[in-house]
Amino acid sequence: MTPQQEPFRSPVSTTYEQMLERVRYEGAYPTRARAEQAVRAVLALLGGQLTGDERVALAAELPREAADILTSQTPATRPLTGWGFVEDLSSRTGGTPATTRWDTGTVLRIVAQLIDEKLLDRILDRLPTGYALLFGRAELTQAA
Repeated sequence: MTPQQEPFRSPVSTTYEQMLERVRYEGAYPTRARAEQAVRAVLALLGGQLTGDERVALAAELPREAADILTSQTPATRPLTGWGFVEDLSSRTGGTPATTRWDTGTVLRIVAQLIDEKLLDRILDRLPTGYALLFGRAELTQAA
């Protein structure tokens, strides 16, 4: 008798619509369309900042539509710190730094909830300083 194999299951258990609804709720956005604007802007810029295995692994854990946004971007030639990320996004979207920081933190906190903790650790190790807070984590630094 051969052992019965488990059917293939996608590691992604959240749909894009569910992700948008979580962003809308946690970000207190008035509409789903406004939440989607934030998701698209943040993931597109993050896709340019994140490269290599971490980018591929993150895309594999996100809903397909979110993964497509992330991976459609070419890698940036200049890495941005966390605050640089917010400033760049603010200039691209026309938002204030405060509202853009809110958008970024809301979207990346949801992303952090959707992915494996070890993957988040790898992503934060790969990115310049300042991203941990955007993902809802404390920024830990070593004493000099």
